[in-house]
Amino acid sequence: MKLVRYTLDGKKCPGIIDFQGGIRSLAGIIDDICGDTLSEHYIEKLIETDISTLPKVPVTAKLLPCVANVSKFVCIGLNYVDHAKEAGRPIPDEPVIFMKATSSISGPNDDVLMPADSTKSDWEVELGIVIGKRAKRIDRSDARSHIAGYCLVDDLSERSYQSERGGQWVKGKSLDTYGPIGPWLVTRDEIPNPHSLSIWQEIDGHRYQNGNTKNMIFDVDEIVCYVSQFMTLLPGDIIATGTPAGVGLGQTPDKVFLRAGQTIHCGADGLGEQLHKVVLDE
Repeated sequence: MKLVRYTLDGKKCPGIIDFQGGIRSLAGIIDDICGDTLSEHYIEKLIETDISTLPKVPVTAKLLPCVANVSKFVCIGLNYVDHAKEAGRPIPDEPVIFMKATSSISGPNDDVLMPADSTKSDWEVELGIVIGKRAKRIDRSDARSHIAGYCLVDDLSERSYQSERGGQWVKGKSLDTYGPIGPWLVTRDEIPNPHSLSIWQEIDGHRYQNGNTKNMIFDVDEIVCYVSQFMTLLPGDIIATGTPAGVGLGQTPDKVFLRAGQTIHCGADGLGEQLHKVVLDE
């Protein structure tokens, strides 16, 4: 299933993508797409629902972030060898964990609000894991059962804030709109192998990133297991699993960074696509 959140006439609603690619309303079946409704009980309830009987949602509906009320937005850094090399960093022996503020979360087609003093805003398309069951110090073999599904994430970053202002990466990762998720949450059963997904990103039509999740250093099971050793993962939490090579910081001979007026377009097999315009946040 592909679960979405949308707004229509000022009202936020949960929905599901039908077999024709349209949105059907889940109003009256679940309240929202969030931690409380991502348990196996609710997923099974939705699987048993006859989608064709649900009300169609007008195409004018605006897609929202695919998960609401996220308690933690966890990220794994340098999880592709080619990206670690382009960043000039050593290949990690263990997953590199950092966080994005949940206030950075935005929708799949929202504008990216770039600060007026931004000089090095960058892009990082990623596979996102959405947690469906509380996970605390779990075994790797049990990791998959704690996943509700997957979503597309763009881990946008202001590199000067991230690396040139001291402290931790979170400063450059947490700007408003620098964490778009969606367009939809794809349930676990629909992506039995998350380690063979093509994933890509374009800026103004030029493809900079063209990778595959098979090249991750630490796979989905290892990531969920590992993160759960250090913090309790709650339903609705998101883990971004790292990005392949092709970010602006890694371009040669000259680095390339985002400018106001540009268009960001990214996607991955089965996870849909995002489309954003970069505008100055006055």
